[in-house]
Amino acid sequence: MTKFLGCSVVIGLSSLVLSACQSNQMIDLNRIKQASKNQYSQNTVAVYCSGAEHCEFARLNDLVIIDEKVARANRQAIEKGYLKLTGEPLEQNGLYLTIPPQQYEMVIRFYPITKQHAEVFHVIHQFEGNQTYTFKMYRQRSSSSGSLLNVSAPTPLCVDMIQEKRTIRRFCRPHNAVTGVSEFVEQKI
Repeated sequence: MTKFLGCSVVIGLSSLVLSACQSNQMIDLNRIKQASKNQYSQNTVAVYCSGAEHCEFARLNDLVIIDEKVARANRQAIEKGYLKLTGEPLEQNGLYLTIPPQQYEMVIRFYPITKQHAEVFHVIHQFEGNQTYTFKMYRQRSSSSGSLLNVSAPTPLCVDMIQEKRTIRRFCRPHNAVTGVSEFVEQKI
């Protein structure tokens, strides 16, 4: 009987925690929808991310957009009208940014395979008004042949910065076999 009661308590607490997470997401969605109704600026920049299983905007200059620890949108970013809904579920790139045109340092977290491992991408760019930008992550496939060692190395991870329908900047992070860590480096297009 004690074992049954203990299991019931654990199940009850688990469902309570899960419902609290769900209600926090609903609160964020409602706040974002309400802020979207209040914003009417014509000269804005729309910024999307794609190509990975999930991606999220971490920071815009010093303003945190999505907090990594609690996976919630920053209230200040919502109130400024920076966050908009794409219509997709939040777990599948359901948010995009609308920001005033100017130069920003932007940090984006891409989750190429699972939500357990993020690839963090930093960029500084002068965003132009009335434009749409998309940051698209992908693996750069090579058709090179050669030794087994060369062919078996992981392909570089790349992020294209697309303005409207034209790629304007490309950043790739080649695999470093010695350290296993490398940085995104801008490539010529």
